[in-house]
Amino acid sequence: MPAIHVDQSQITVASVSTEDTDGSRVDEEAFIIPVVIPLSAVGEWFSLYDPASSSSPLAADSRVIARAVLDALKAAAEEP
Repeated sequence: MPAIHVDQSQITVASVSTEDTDGSRVDEEAFIIPVVIPLSAVGEWFSLYDPASSSSPLAADSRVIARAVLDALKAAAEEP
Protein backbone atom coordinates (compact mmCIF):
# COMPACT_ATOMS: atom_id res chain seq x y z
CA MET A 1 0.00 0.00 0.00
CA PRO A 2 1.52 3.37 -0.96
CA ALA A 3 2.16 5.99 1.69
CA ILE A 4 -0.07 8.96 2.41
CA HIS A 5 0.08 11.41 5.30
CA VAL A 6 -1.62 14.58 6.47
CA ASP A 7 0.32 17.57 7.81
CA GLN A 8 -1.88 18.11 10.89
CA SER A 9 -0.01 21.28 11.87
CA GLN A 10 -0.97 22.95 8.58
CA ILE A 11 -4.75 22.36 8.71
CA THR A 12 -6.62 25.65 8.54
CA VAL A 13 -10.13 26.97 8.05
CA ALA A 14 -10.46 29.45 5.21
CA SER A 15 -12.75 30.84 2.57
CA VAL A 16 -12.13 28.86 -0.61
CA SER A 17 -13.02 29.96 -4.13
CA THR A 18 -11.70 27.53 -6.71
CA GLU A 19 -12.55 24.97 -9.36
CA ASP A 20 -12.84 21.28 -8.47
CA THR A 21 -11.13 18.58 -10.57
CA ASP A 22 -14.47 17.92 -12.28
CA GLY A 23 -14.72 21.58 -13.35
CA SER A 24 -17.40 22.60 -10.84
CA ARG A 25 -17.03 25.81 -8.84
CA VAL A 26 -16.34 25.62 -5.11
CA ASP A 27 -17.07 28.66 -2.94
CA GLU A 28 -17.06 27.59 0.72
CA GLU A 29 -15.76 28.19 4.20
CA ALA A 30 -13.78 24.98 4.53
CA PHE A 31 -11.06 23.03 6.26
CA ILE A 32 -7.89 23.05 4.18
CA ILE A 33 -6.18 19.69 4.79
CA PRO A 34 -2.71 19.25 3.27
CA VAL A 35 -2.37 15.67 2.03
CA VAL A 36 1.26 14.61 1.78
CA ILE A 37 2.08 11.97 -0.82
CA PRO A 38 5.78 11.12 -0.97
CA LEU A 39 7.16 11.35 -4.50
CA SER A 40 8.35 7.77 -4.10
CA ALA A 41 4.69 6.64 -3.69
CA VAL A 42 3.18 8.47 -6.69
CA GLY A 43 3.92 5.71 -9.21
CA GLU A 44 2.36 3.08 -6.96
CA TRP A 45 -0.78 5.21 -6.44
CA PHE A 46 -1.09 5.70 -10.20
CA SER A 47 -0.72 1.97 -10.80
CA LEU A 48 -3.70 1.35 -8.47
CA TYR A 49 -5.97 3.85 -10.25
CA ASP A 50 -7.76 3.61 -13.59
CA PRO A 51 -9.77 6.80 -14.22
CA ALA A 52 -11.78 4.97 -16.90
CA SER A 53 -13.06 2.41 -14.38
CA SER A 54 -15.86 3.38 -11.99
CA SER A 55 -14.64 0.70 -9.55
CA SER A 56 -11.12 2.12 -9.35
CA PRO A 57 -9.38 2.47 -7.01
CA LEU A 58 -10.25 -0.57 -4.95
CA ALA A 59 -12.09 0.07 -1.68
CA ALA A 60 -9.07 -0.91 0.40
CA ASP A 61 -6.88 1.64 -1.40
CA SER A 62 -9.54 4.34 -1.14
CA ARG A 63 -9.92 3.62 2.55
CA VAL A 64 -6.25 4.48 3.18
CA ILE A 65 -6.79 7.97 1.75
CA ALA A 66 -10.20 8.45 3.35
CA ARG A 67 -9.03 7.45 6.81
CA ALA A 68 -6.00 9.76 6.69
CA VAL A 69 -8.19 12.70 5.71
CA LEU A 70 -11.05 11.87 8.09
CA ASP A 71 -8.69 11.31 11.05
CA ALA A 72 -7.12 14.70 10.36
CA LEU A 73 -10.53 16.38 9.96
CA LYS A 74 -11.79 14.87 13.21
CA ALA A 75 -8.72 16.04 15.11
CA ALA A 76 -8.91 19.55 13.61
CA ALA A 77 -12.64 19.89 14.27
CA GLU A 78 -12.20 18.87 17.91
CA GLU A 79 -9.44 21.43 18.59
CA PRO A 80 -10.56 24.29 20.83
